[in-house]
Amino acid sequence: MALYLVQHGQHLPKEIDEKQGLSEQGIDEVERIADTAAVYGVKIDRILHSEKKRARQTADIFAKKLNVAGVAETGGLKALDDPKAFAGQIRSDENLMLVGHLPFMERMASYLTTGKTDYTVFKFQNGGIVCLDKLPDSDFRAIVWALMPHIG
Repeated sequence: MALYLVQHGQHLPKEIDEKQGLSEQGIDEVERIADTAAVYGVKIDRILHSEKKRARQTADIFAKKLNVAGVAETGGLKALDDPKAFAGQIRSDENLMLVGHLPFMERMASYLTTGKTDYTVFKFQNGGIVCLDKLPDSDFRAIVWALMPHIG
């Protein structure tokens, strides 16, 4: 089954919103990416997100657009958390979306594809999705596709 890694949408500065919720641009970009994913028929069984407001808002937008009932906050997805520690919680029998922060998401993609956390195998953008799938007869995953708000 697929694993979807998402960096939260673009957020407001602390001076405007102390909890740094999504900006209007962030909401628009996440909605556009989620709509595109829905058109392509992306199926998600469960969404886990960090405790930050911007991650919860991003997860909620994806849940609404992709008809996902199972959305929950979880630890281990903050910027400096260890991807190795979280990777053990990922089940291969469900389509799971993780919504978190950089550099965690880039380090998680690196760990799942190479076994090391210090390679940049994909450059994330706020609100974009990276889809990984398990390689046959391997402990590793491969990046299958990505949807990003900006190209070029």
